[in-house]
Amino acid sequence: MKLLSITVPCYNSEAYMEKCIQSLLPGGEDVEIIIVDDGSKDKTAEIADRLAAEYPTIIRAIHQENGGHGAAVNTGMANATGLYFKVVDSDDWVNEESYRKVLEVLWEQLKGPDTLDVLISNYVYEKVGAKHKRVMKYTAFPKDCVFQWDDMKDLPKTQYVLMHSLIYRTQLLRESGLKLPEHTFYVDNLFAFQPMGYVRNMYYLDVNFYRYYIGREDQSVNETIMIQRIDQQLRVNKMMIDSYDPKRIINKKQREFMVHSLSIMMTVSSILLLRSKTDENFAKKQELWKYLKDQDAWLYYRLRYSLLGRLVSLPGKGGRDISVAAYRLVQKIYGFN
Repeated sequence: MKLLSITVPCYNSEAYMEKCIQSLLPGGEDVEIIIVDDGSKDKTAEIADRLAAEYPTIIRAIHQENGGHGAAVNTGMANATGLYFKVVDSDDWVNEESYRKVLEVLWEQLKGPDTLDVLISNYVYEKVGAKHKRVMKYTAFPKDCVFQWDDMKDLPKTQYVLMHSLIYRTQLLRESGLKLPEHTFYVDNLFAFQPMGYVRNMYYLDVNFYRYYIGREDQSVNETIMIQRIDQQLRVNKMMIDSYDPKRIINKKQREFMVHSLSIMMTVSSILLLRSKTDENFAKKQELWKYLKDQDAWLYYRLRYSLLGRLVSLPGKGGRDISVAAYRLVQKIYGFN
């Protein structure tokens, strides 16, 4: 059994996947790297098979018909033998020094009295053309120690946990019932949300581990592409709403964390719909909030009349312009897409 399984979803990734995988190899025999070739039409499958042949005790190559990012992550979870599980996208990479610290902490926690459910670390926006690389840290979490929900502070309004920050206990992922939708982008938001409802013990390692590449014109997080694929964003948003179960989440801090994460997602979806400036997408924004209200009226009022909820619901064209301008300001400060 391996300590850590790392799944690398690949679709037509021949130009950059080797950089990603080479950054993962310093994990050595503690790690298994599962390359999931998701029906690629370039040389991705060939590269995956070659690397698996070169490192047979570390790398596995799995080939499947195209099912999208979610299907590739699902395959990784189903085949993982490691105690812990992480996703590293094929155009991203990890920092070697931080990587070694991550593995050291995971090994140490195996000796402890409590089972560690998730390890959280920082990620860096590797944005093309940006002189300053924005590092996303988590000021609400106690540093470099195991903690529980009651030990954390409230997350700042602009701060939220992404898939890039997370290493889950593999069995916890399976117990959470997580299954990502196929042929759908933005499933990483569901990955970072649903299992957190099952987490009890956490560890925040304050190192800049994950390097999140931003810059390709065809990238799914390009804002223009996100608007074109807004129905997929909305699908994930609704699945997050469906997976939230306040009756099972009895810890107040944990519930607040989940509500905060959902608030961020509702804001992003709403702003993208406003940014498109079409009547059709404005109607979709109204429908999204109605969906939330129909599913959970208390949660709807909590989010709708929060600061972010009010921001994206200002009346008239002027209100919409103010909403987008405020989003732009936060976007500029934090450097995300």
